[in-house]
Amino acid sequence: MSEVIERITVEGDGITVSLLVWRRFRRPMPGLVEKILDRNPGLAGAGIVLPLGTVLDIPVPTPREPQLLDPIRLW
Repeated sequence: MSEVIERITVEGDGITVSLLVWRRFRRPMPGLVEKILDRNPGLAGAGIVLPLGTVLDIPVPTPREPQLLDPIRLW
């Protein structure tokens, strides 16, 4: 299965990588900021706040099938 990549251009002031992740997915995505920094060499050198016009690729995690769990019986 191939990885889905979205190309994003920074169009506002005060935008960080973690803010981009939050605005895109609206939930915590552990490890995604690190994947974005790995996929975009030199991005960390741009500083915490990304300059206007910065273009970066964001890997979009594919949804996993929900797992059926056995119910827990307390009594």
